[in-house]
Amino acid sequence: MTREKSSYAVQTVEKALDILETLTEESRHATLPYLAEKLDLSRNKAFRLLATLEGKGLVERDETSGIYRLGISSVELAQRLLNSTSLIRHAHPVMERLARKHDEAVYIAVLKGEEVLFLDMVDCEQAIKTAPLVGKRLPFFTNAAGVAIKALESVDMLEKLFKKRKNGGFPDPVHLQSELKEARERGFAVDFDGLGDGIVSVAVAVRDYAGKVVGALTMIGPSFRLMASRLENEVVPSLREGAEMLSMKFGYAKL
Repeated sequence: MTREKSSYAVQTVEKALDILETLTEESRHATLPYLAEKLDLSRNKAFRLLATLEGKGLVERDETSGIYRLGISSVELAQRLLNSTSLIRHAHPVMERLARKHDEAVYIAVLKGEEVLFLDMVDCEQAIKTAPLVGKRLPFFTNAAGVAIKALESVDMLEKLFKKRKNGGFPDPVHLQSELKEARERGFAVDFDGLGDGIVSVAVAVRDYAGKVVGALTMIGPSFRLMASRLENEVVPSLREGAEMLSMKFGYAKL
């Protein structure tokens, strides 16, 4: 293959991936004209790429509206990736036990830069539930998982973070610094209303053999169920136990 053909092939793959990424974020208006304009493609090229992806089952097209969305094959690929991830594989049984015991939604989450990515979830059977967050990225300071993980970063890293965001980005830097300090001292984090009015999240960090934080177990539910007394007496001890079990699977030995 010549260099020109190789370069064209790479660009084509990049554009196909751009289409898939766009469909994960916004599918309500994803018609052929919309995607072509958004991704700076000719309609002819966009059509060929979409036809190829559709042939592989990675995208589907609604015959009535002409709107494209992710296909079954995309979902299957994502599920295979999730199942192969060791953190999720080890965490899921622990999450199931916690969800059954407390009948609240339990997640495993990781930190990506300054955002929390919710990798997996075991839902509750309650009539009133919070909206599912699997696959979503949120600023770390909006939820307990992000605070629990971020609190265990080095003081130098936290100082650099606050200097970098000195001119904005955090709703209340003084309160956030206090919240991080408290989470570090207590060994868990609790957040009220960061994920929405009346929503409580509580989290405990998970470590690996080197003591590095690899994620956090977090429980999320409405404030009328996750009251302070229940958090203190039931939820936090269970999350701590679950996080310790999970950390041991990654070789962490508490000194």
